[in-house]
Amino acid sequence: MAHIINDISRTFNEYLLIPGLTKKTCNPDQVSLKTPLVKFNKGQSPDIELNIPFVSAIMQSVSDSKMAIALAQNGGLSFIFGSQSIEDQSEMVRKVKKFKAGFVVSDANLTPEHTLRDVIELKGKTGFSTVGITNDGTSNGVLLGLVTSRDYRPNKDPMDKKIKEFMTPFSKLVTGKLGVSLNEANDIIWDHKLNTLPIIDENQKLRFFVFRKDYDNHNENPNELLDSHKRLIVGAGINTRDYKERIPALVEAGVDVLCIDSSDGFSEWQKETIKFVREKYGEKVKIGAGNVVDKDGFLYLAEAGADFVKIGIGGGSICITREQKGIGRGQATAVIEVAEARDEYFKKTGVYVPICSDGGIVQDYHMVLALAMGADFIMMGRYFARFDESPTKKIIINGNYVKEYWGEGSNRARNWQRYDMGGSSLLKFEEGVDSYVPYAGKLKDNLDITLGKIKSTMCSCGTTTIPDLKENAKITLVSSTSIIEGGAHDVILKETK
Repeated sequence: MAHIINDISRTFNEYLLIPGLTKKTCNPDQVSLKTPLVKFNKGQSPDIELNIPFVSAIMQSVSDSKMAIALAQNGGLSFIFGSQSIEDQSEMVRKVKKFKAGFVVSDANLTPEHTLRDVIELKGKTGFSTVGITNDGTSNGVLLGLVTSRDYRPNKDPMDKKIKEFMTPFSKLVTGKLGVSLNEANDIIWDHKLNTLPIIDENQKLRFFVFRKDYDNHNENPNELLDSHKRLIVGAGINTRDYKERIPALVEAGVDVLCIDSSDGFSEWQKETIKFVREKYGEKVKIGAGNVVDKDGFLYLAEAGADFVKIGIGGGSICITREQKGIGRGQATAVIEVAEARDEYFKKTGVYVPICSDGGIVQDYHMVLALAMGADFIMMGRYFARFDESPTKKIIINGNYVKEYWGEGSNRARNWQRYDMGGSSLLKFEEGVDSYVPYAGKLKDNLDITLGKIKSTMCSCGTTTIPDLKENAKITLVSSTSIIEGGAHDVILKETK
């Protein structure tokens, strides 16, 4: 007969945190939210570590290049949605990697014989206002000059005017020599009041640009998640259908980490996808897998070589897998069991495989519960879909601003590749809905509030790091009556204007 589990499947809403001793060192300013993203061996450090324990969901309505840039600037990571063409997804990855690079390879170059019309067209195509003028119009040709928006007047200057007539010539440029450090380059920019510093080699060939805006952005976003080349870190979602074509394109575009997007990750299809990555790239390319909800699913993917494992089926706000198929588990119960399996696996093998809680977050304190129960980081869709940086439209419904939000299992997304069932037939039913979420403004403004709540809650638990929280937090079940007691009750609330 079927294996029946009689333990109750519970949600985050059924638990509360019990205060621990708040020591004088438990100050929100002293709380670290750093957490591993990918697996590592005992005694070593992970190759990628998040500065905040948040990643955005692999969804059309959440994670494009704009969201990836904003979240990485604030210490988290986006997995750019995979339900689009390989070319479009790869281009989104490139945009993120080029946005903040410290030393930037120029993608906008012309020769002195080109015209103002060419400059305008190039700016419209690339979005870059700084154009390197080289002898052959390439990114590593001999640097002859520079053109910025201050060098021409598009409404007055003739379109056929040669670049050599209005560019800033090399003789008047301040440049840096190849090998200069980023700190030294920024000092040159500051000392000479520059917006752009070209970096050239001994043969006067253009190698990089360093921009003042990158220095300013870093000062405004000290928590940025950067790779070894000072570029923003970005992930991408993949499926188990076209991975042999999609993964090489994403790797070539510079993706830092991949994640298989599926409603059910306990499958041979995911094992084959991970095997492909390991055989082709070894451990250089990082790949997460999921979703699973129990020990068996975690061990299957961990032993297959996954760099992290994602937990959660049916707990997302737009997910209807449970009511459509009767498949899933309460998110709190799933996280607790998988976390125990993760710890046992670590003791047995010396390999720590991070786990990601995906779904079930309603209140901000649920995030702390997920971490206390053992999650290393949290994936969210609805939370991020509300912000300016998400790719969907802001519209007015009944006098209120909202943003569109739909599931990858909905007809609108048409993302059937995420269902690891094999065969060629499309599913005949939906596992996600099309909806709206209340518009909330800028990501950073909201994220700062959420992170403040998390740090304050951790201090009340007597902890200042996520590992400390996992080890020492005290968690209690609550009754339905206790949940009501926890909110405002037995009073008449004043109306807010």
